[in-house]
Amino acid sequence: MKCLKVLGVVVGVAALLGLGIILGHFVIPKGADPLAPSVSASQDLDLEILETVVGQLDASRIRENLRELSREPHLASSPRDEALVQLLLQRWRDPESGLDSAGTSTYEVLLSFPSQEQPNRVAIVAPTGDILFSCRQSEENLTGEQAGPDVVPPYAAYAPSGTPQGLLVYANWGTEEDFKELQTQGIQLNGTIALTRYGGVGRGAKAVNAAKYQVAGVLVYTDPADINDGHSLPNETFPHSWRLPPSGVERGSYYEYFGDPLTPYLPANPSSFRLDPATASGFPPIPTQPIGFEDAKVLLCNLQGPSAPAAWQGSLGCDYKLGPGFQPGGAFASSQVNLSVHNTLELRNSSNVLGIIRGAVEPDRYVLYGNHRDSWVHGAVDPSSGTAVLLEVSRVLGTLLKKGTWRPRRSIVFASWGAEEFGLIGSTEFTEEFFSKLQERTVAYINVDISVFANASLRVQGTPPVQSVVFSAAKQIPAPGPSRLSIYDNWIRYSNYSSPVYGLVPRLGSLGAGSDYAPFIHFLGISSMDIAYTYDKSKTSARIYPTYHTAFDTFGYVDKFVDPGFSSHRAVAQTAGSVLLRLSDSLFLPLNVSDYSETLRSFLKSAQQDLGALLEQHSISLGPLVTAVEKFEEAAIALDQNISALQKATPNPLQVRMLNDQLMLLERTFLNPRAFPEERYYSHVLWAPRTSSVVTFPGLANACSRAMNTGLGSAAWAEVQRQLSIVVAALEGAAATLRPVDDL
Repeated sequence: MKCLKVLGVVVGVAALLGLGIILGHFVIPKGADPLAPSVSASQDLDLEILETVVGQLDASRIRENLRELSREPHLASSPRDEALVQLLLQRWRDPESGLDSAGTSTYEVLLSFPSQEQPNRVAIVAPTGDILFSCRQSEENLTGEQAGPDVVPPYAAYAPSGTPQGLLVYANWGTEEDFKELQTQGIQLNGTIALTRYGGVGRGAKAVNAAKYQVAGVLVYTDPADINDGHSLPNETFPHSWRLPPSGVERGSYYEYFGDPLTPYLPANPSSFRLDPATASGFPPIPTQPIGFEDAKVLLCNLQGPSAPAAWQGSLGCDYKLGPGFQPGGAFASSQVNLSVHNTLELRNSSNVLGIIRGAVEPDRYVLYGNHRDSWVHGAVDPSSGTAVLLEVSRVLGTLLKKGTWRPRRSIVFASWGAEEFGLIGSTEFTEEFFSKLQERTVAYINVDISVFANASLRVQGTPPVQSVVFSAAKQIPAPGPSRLSIYDNWIRYSNYSSPVYGLVPRLGSLGAGSDYAPFIHFLGISSMDIAYTYDKSKTSARIYPTYHTAFDTFGYVDKFVDPGFSSHRAVAQTAGSVLLRLSDSLFLPLNVSDYSETLRSFLKSAQQDLGALLEQHSISLGPLVTAVEKFEEAAIALDQNISALQKATPNPLQVRMLNDQLMLLERTFLNPRAFPEERYYSHVLWAPRTSSVVTFPGLANACSRAMNTGLGSAAWAEVQRQLSIVVAALEGAAATLRPVDDL
């Protein structure tokens, strides 16, 4: 297997180069480069170029990109997935609109697939062994696109094989609290099959929680109350509307971590050590299978037992009971549910595709813009809407590049990640392989995965320093529709808050682990963002777009229901393209570190109000944390003043470089790889998973939650003190990074 293949193209010279050479040592030939216009070291963002790029992004081209990308199912490592690798290479090597270089990096990773010989099955079995009812093994073929040979049947990736059989119980979201509630109700869970609905906790957590209570197997369905605003009839759902049809089943990975399961912290190259799949952690402990809500209705509406709590009720048209078992005297009396799962684990090759535009002044500073390529089925919304936008942005920039009218100050790296749906695998392997280089040289990471959930408003998640550059871009672009508002002003209408610094502003969401930005922010500490257009939450309670991860997520679905005319796709392309140019071309990086002060103040206030009294009881003072936040604020203000002074003067290139490095490296200062040893890849002390309800520094909040019912001087309270010290040290380190570089 070839683990890495990168083709570099530099002014008529074609050579096979290692990916590290391409990223780290952009070959600049002697003499004039006809593709690189003269760029002075002091040149700033060219507003005319910015306006040209934003204006040339074409909705019809994005539409045709999406049609081609989603024409066939392209599950990770499938032939169609590999065909799309070649399509991307072809586009990025185009002589008229291509980039400086494009190539692939391939990893051998562990994926999970349902058996073709033994399809997974869910059935109601009578005491005699007769099968009284079987759930669908595939979705209904409503548009002629749901029954092809390349449509993978619904399954829970990485769920183990097994054929458990037992009485059915209903366990709501499948949280640990839900299973505790069933126990409180006196329901015996040992050996049962639990029916859960999507939401509440992650997919894999449902099986983990169930196994703690000796449940033998888990079923997962999407309730119409959670995705369709209660609508469930065939004539109310796709293809008559954007709602999920009754047979729709959400596929997904049930693996707990991200990255290749067998090579944590190592790239999945042939030379890397691999764990034994039989003992590797993070897989669901018991057989699990997703089903459609039409089948869930048959199971749930025939259960016996007490009524489920009001918060557990859904929209299947019956009173949800808890079980165990079916109603006596009913069609399924004394019957059990048999769950037969026959998934297999396979080592497969999966490719990332990288396209590079070499920077003219700072080629060793990278602005990354990426999205994954693989989908569960056709994947028109997820992820192809994002790839369609990425291809259009790269086309417009590539055309300017080939004409010789523009070259960015810093290098731009476009990325199409492989095997994201199985657990952010391609992007994680990339960050593992090039950890040091990326940490030292990456300015920011822009992620556009699902570019359009719906067509109401912009939605951006990101770390605080990216807020200013996103706002600047959004203010300059008209929002789709007749409102004549900017994207920024339209965004405020749908999602806003009152900032103590700026007043009413759009709300920037925080980054979890839902897409390929996760390894960049949590593992590498790179300022990151995720950009999309989304729906009006006042008009729907859908937790995500309804056909998510189903065979109904097709080009026709997007074209008819999600974004007719593709104006929202164009708006995302314009926003992401503008942000990309501002980050790659601005003399001073448009990252506002002072915006972190507001987040830190908010976290500090929550800690003081919600944890302060409790901490005092255990002689733990928040004084050092208060001082650390104040130090950060002072350093951030001083840095802003320094930037303003230099912008008014004529700074030399070294001054600019030093200051930009302070802006770029701030996010890294919040990393502590020993802060959360139980959380793989999570090193960022501000954005790690938070299990506590207190919205403050996650390590501190989680430690307090665990220590709550322990005595004075316990190990749990020692951990609280440790977590507080970790945060203080990180903030003091951040402040030191922002101070003048000669101030040691």
